Amino acid sequence: MPAKTGREYIERLKKSQNNIFLHGEKVEDVTEHPGLKGVVKSMASLYDLQYEKPNKMLYTSPSTGQKVGMTFLQPKTIEDLQKRREAIQEWARMTGGMMGRSPDYLNAEVMAMGIANDLFAEEDKRFAENAYNYYEFAREHDISLTHTLIHPQVNRSKAQHEQKDANVALHLVEKREDGIIVDGIRLLATQGGITDEILVFPSTVKKEGEKDDPYSLAFAIPNNTEGLKFISRESFDYGKNSWDHPLSSRFEEGDAIVSFENVFVPWERVFVCGNSSVCNRTFRETNAVIHMSHQVVSKNIVKTEFLLGVALRMMDAIGIDGFQHVKDKGTEIILVLETMRSHLFRAEQNAKLDKWGTMTPDYNALDAARTWYPRIYPRLVEILRVLGASGLMGIPTEADFHNEEIGELIHRGLQGKNVEGYERVQLFRLAWDMTMSAFGSRQMHYEYYFFGDPVRMGMSYFDQYNKETYTGYVDEFLKKAKADALHYTNV
Repeated sequence: MPAKTGREYIERLKKSQNNIFLHGEKVEDVTEHPGLKGVVKSMASLYDLQYEKPNKMLYTSPSTGQKVGMTFLQPKTIEDLQKRREAIQEWARMTGGMMGRSPDYLNAEVMAMGIANDLFAEEDKRFAENAYNYYEFAREHDISLTHTLIHPQVNRSKAQHEQKDANVALHLVEKREDGIIVDGIRLLATQGGITDEILVFPSTVKKEGEKDDPYSLAFAIPNNTEGLKFISRESFDYGKNSWDHPLSSRFEEGDAIVSFENVFVPWERVFVCGNSSVCNRTFRETNAVIHMSHQVVSKNIVKTEFLLGVALRMMDAIGIDGFQHVKDKGTEIILVLETMRSHLFRAEQNAKLDKWGTMTPDYNALDAARTWYPRIYPRLVEILRVLGASGLMGIPTEADFHNEEIGELIHRGLQGKNVEGYERVQLFRLAWDMTMSAFGSRQMHYEYYFFGDPVRMGMSYFDQYNKETYTGYVDEFLKKAKADALHYTNV
């Protein structure tokens, strides 16, 4: 079947009746629930865009000849890589980059693991076949995915097998002729319950040893599988209109704890089963982390563009764009944007074919960008807050403007340099929702921990960085200086 539309996305959710709990109650219909229907509509709009811009968002399937989503594309040339990135950024522009788990993120992962599936064959040849078949299945049915990577935060000083209750984390219970039984808890499924299926994969950061083999699992199953529950945190979509809450009313993805209660996974959906070595190497050796990073950097460029646009509009709205410190803060945002663009350009221009025939971006450039952005994004948020100052508190609701007694008062009293009060407050509510609302605070926390603890990421980046070139340069410099000193002494 071809790429799905927004209507088909919604129909699938209604039909699947995923087992999701929110605010202490089981959700009967995620497409109508006040805390979820906004993001469901936004997801539907992303799928509709595939048909509004088919030249950018769709390509011809090599298997069926039908039109499928461009973000599933296995790039074989730099031009292919750029086409996929353009599709990624088309989706990001619809959300201002505020949906970190738009479908393209996991589409890139599924593509990478499906094509570079040799690693999974180390344990069982059929696991490699499963990975490729799942890529084909996801692409041809335009499957929307959530995923879960990490164990519960019980005692992070101990490995899973050392925990007081070693059965809390998701683990292998039984191998059967037709599949496996798994049980336990996993964190933290963004868009859990409003997607078709869930990918269970190992963490990219915390390595596991052989004693943790029972926890070393990778598989994919439908979100309505018996025994599978999504327990969502409080929704930051409070049912307000999009004027008052322009971001949270539309792009609140939600994050869920995932409970597996003796869940059955058929063998054809298993990629790793009790092999910590394969789990630890999955993201790097399949190049999945590279293609996922390419998506993230592409998305974050759009997010920075959006943030810059908001900052510039705020400066102009209240006439602060001529002040020295304001220009300097604007420069900070621009420098981040241009640096991220440079990283992406280098990554694409230096891309090379891997051994599976996939055009793979330069990971050095992407790794630098993905390690740096979580550290700098909180500063971008701070800049918006500083620029907005008291204006981010003086933000009445749209209903206040329509009140006969006070509407005209605030319309006049909250006017800007060249905008009326209604327009200025709408702009500042956008900045508030990006930075200070529950949604905005979650955005900053989310970006900071996107790939894991930034300090741990920094340590890993430092350890893996090729430092010999630079230490060798200094050694040669000192060697030459010593030789020069001896030469002139002898003279």
